[in-house]
Amino acid sequence: MPLSYLTRIAQTPAPTFAEGRRADLIADLWTELGYATERDGVGNVLTRLTPPGTEGRPALLLAAHLDTVFDAATDVTVREEAGRLIGPGVGDNSASLAVVTALLRDLRGQAGALRRPLWIAANVGEEGLGDLRGAKYLLARHRPQLGAFIAVDGYLGVAVTRAVGVRRYRAVFVGPGGHSWGDQAPSALHALGRAISALYALHLPASPRTTLNVGVASGGTSVNSIAGTAELLLDLRSLDARVLADLDTRAVAILHAAARDAGVQLRLERVGDRPGGDLQSGPLLGAVRDAAREIRTDIRLASSSTDANAAVPHDLPAVAVGVYRGGNAHRTDEWVQTSSLAPGLKFLRRLVDLYQRSPAA
Repeated sequence: MPLSYLTRIAQTPAPTFAEGRRADLIADLWTELGYATERDGVGNVLTRLTPPGTEGRPALLLAAHLDTVFDAATDVTVREEAGRLIGPGVGDNSASLAVVTALLRDLRGQAGALRRPLWIAANVGEEGLGDLRGAKYLLARHRPQLGAFIAVDGYLGVAVTRAVGVRRYRAVFVGPGGHSWGDQAPSALHALGRAISALYALHLPASPRTTLNVGVASGGTSVNSIAGTAELLLDLRSLDARVLADLDTRAVAILHAAARDAGVQLRLERVGDRPGGDLQSGPLLGAVRDAAREIRTDIRLASSSTDANAAVPHDLPAVAVGVYRGGNAHRTDEWVQTSSLAPGLKFLRRLVDLYQRSPAA
């Protein structure tokens, strides 16, 4: 039962860029199950099931991300209440890691029945400014050996077949600062305000869906000081690569204009670039739907930004699927329905079995 792993995983902190403790736990759990694990250059944990006679055949890669959106100071204690486990990150993506670990447990002694290699990874850097670091590394390094990629992430019954493209920027406005009465220096916060106002005045098409968000803004030192620095984090998204590129160009121009008009300098850094587009999920969808049917679940197709985005530049069939039911993702009161974990495991196991038998494999 995945539940036996979930609380232990969820209560091991794993902020983006600091997933080491949870990676150690996952590596230990998989080693205890009898699997050889490896840690790569960015911190991903990987195990490869390659039964005799399958060497050289394209592998199916399952990946569940290690990191959460919560910082190291967050209390990640999990509590049980009315058939639910509740706590920060208990679902996204601890529940997926628990189900993947339970899959490895169930495959012990049966891996020889696999017709194709099966690789399973616990990867870093999916959330926030992680920019899919772990998935990008896995696919850049191993693409020639792979036949398909499945990101295990999200809610049971949802299959992500289209990747939402994302561009992210950190814009830092820098001026001389000074005293609010004694100096006449330009304010970095003035530039920040102009930039945010102009960014939100940009026209965004309703179709294809396109969004703009300033998620973080800060600056200044005191009420009686002219702000010497101010910064923002900007998130741009679209289902269309050309629309996203155009929005990127217009947004960057606004940031430069705001700095110039306010008389300060701009330090601009692109901190995120998630490729978008069709995930070429066709070869996988039949197996996804059939596996869901066996647990009496319908599949809803969706567009989202997940580790599956990393497959787009590599022309690799990919999909993101969920293996639990829950809610309040990215909140400290996130919850997982405990009774959904067993069906989620059954779904994932059946998906692997069906993929192994499909012509696409």
